[in-house]
Amino acid sequence: MASASVAVRSAVKPHLEKLEAGDSFLVAVSGGADSLALAKAIFIESQPLALNAIAITIDHQLQENSHLQAEKVSAQLKEIGYVQVIVQKVVVSLDSGLEAGARDARYAAIAQSVEETKAVKVFLGHTHNDQAETVLLGLARGSGARSLSAMAAENGMYLRPLLSITRNETEAACDEWGLKYWNDPHNLNTEFTRVKIRREVIPYLEEHLDPGISRALVRTASLLRDDADALDLWAEREATDLECERLATLPKAIRTRIIRRAALAAGATPGKLTYEQIGAIDALICAWKGQGEVSLAGGVKVERISGRLSLSR
Repeated sequence: MASASVAVRSAVKPHLEKLEAGDSFLVAVSGGADSLALAKAIFIESQPLALNAIAITIDHQLQENSHLQAEKVSAQLKEIGYVQVIVQKVVVSLDSGLEAGARDARYAAIAQSVEETKAVKVFLGHTHNDQAETVLLGLARGSGARSLSAMAAENGMYLRPLLSITRNETEAACDEWGLKYWNDPHNLNTEFTRVKIRREVIPYLEEHLDPGISRALVRTASLLRDDADALDLWAEREATDLECERLATLPKAIRTRIIRRAALAAGATPGKLTYEQIGAIDALICAWKGQGEVSLAGGVKVERISGRLSLSR
C-alpha cells in the first residue's frame, strides 16, 4: 500500500500537469495538516514542471498573537522551499457570523493576491472529510441538489485536489515529511456548526448508523453534482425566453433554475434568494390568478406582464 505522502503527491500531480511551464499559482496554507501536506506535495511535484508555486497564509486576527502563527507558517513554507510566501492580514466582519465572515475575508484576500501575482490557479486543501461535512451542512439547511453536491475539485480558478484524501492521510503525510502541523483552537469549538458536525454528528452516525457514512456522503455528492450539472445545462439552453406559457411546460426543476438565473442576472442579492420567493415567482407562471409582484433582496421586482415574466429594479 502506498504511503500517505505518496497518496497526497499522486492527488496533486494531475492538476499540476495541466498547467504550463512558467505559470504562477497560489497555494493557500493555514498551517493545519491538510494545507501543509498540500503545500509540501505541490512543491515537490511542481519543481520538474518549471511552475512558480506561491504560498499564501491568512492572518484572520481572531486570536491573541495570531500574527505569531502566521509567521510560523511562513517560516515552515520557506523551509519547504517556497521562495515567495504571502502573509495577508484581514479584518473579519461578524455581520453574517464568524464562520462566514472569516471565509469571506479569506477569499477576498486570496482574490487580491491572485490579481497581484497574476496567478492562474489557487490550490485549496479541502479533504474527503470536508466534503462529507459540507453535504451534511447542506442537508441541515434544506438546500437543493447544487448545494448537496458539495465542493467541486475544480471550480473556476480554485482547485481542490485532496477531496479523495482523508484528514488521517494528510496528518500521516505530515508525519512522514517531519512537518509539525497546527491544530486551530476554533476547530475544537462546537459552537461552530461545521465543528459540531465534525466532532459530534459524524462520529455519532459512524457509531450508530454506518462506519462508512462519510464515504457514502461523498459518493452522494458526486452523483448529485453530475445531476445538477446536467440540469443546469438544460436550464441554460431554455433560459432564452421568459414567456410563461412555454416555461409552464418545462419540468419544475428546470423552471426554478431559470427563475433563479434570471433573478440573479437582474441584480437579486446572491444568498438571499429564498425557496419561498422562487416558489412565488413560479406561481406567476403556473398558478396565475392576477397576483402582484414579487420583491427580492437587491431591489429586484418580478411580475407577470402580457404573459411574460418581467424583472426590473
